[in-house]
Amino acid sequence: MANELEALIRQIVSEIEGAKGNTTQYSAPHTSSTPNTTVVDRVVTIKDYPIAKKHPEWIDLGQGRDLSHITMDNVMAGHITMDDLKISPSILKAQGQIAKAGGRDQIELNFSRAAEMTKVSDKRLLEMYNALRPYRSSKQELLDIASELDGLGAPICANFVREAAENYERRKKLKGDN
Repeated sequence: MANELEALIRQIVSEIEGAKGNTTQYSAPHTSSTPNTTVVDRVVTIKDYPIAKKHPEWIDLGQGRDLSHITMDNVMAGHITMDDLKISPSILKAQGQIAKAGGRDQIELNFSRAAEMTKVSDKRLLEMYNALRPYRSSKQELLDIASELDGLGAPICANFVREAAENYERRKKLKGDN
């Protein structure tokens, strides 16, 4: 059963990867010693896309494991964790550059913001998300989150939170306004 499911998943991924877009150039990731982190060190063309298919060696799970380690048997045996499946910031940025080349600037911005969000722990990210809901935070609390994001090197996300703070103030959506 696991082999059949794995074959089905690989078939679906193959079909998705078969779709080709516009050409662009972007910095390709080169794996580092830390899992799921990369260092940009060369320029690659769209011919290298999809990265997972054409350059699986660029995807580093850590501990000497590469993309080929992700099999249904390893998942079922508990040898693959959610941390092994996280996308790296440089891959997100590359995807954004591909979107931009296709005339989708907003999607490029979304990928860039997502790349920044990888710097925030899952727990803290959920706390920030909840804080951004209407009536949950004061303006100062939102500005403090923006400063925290700036400190993490996430200026796009920080500006997004500042914009939310301004809009919530103008629209009376801050804590205590309801």
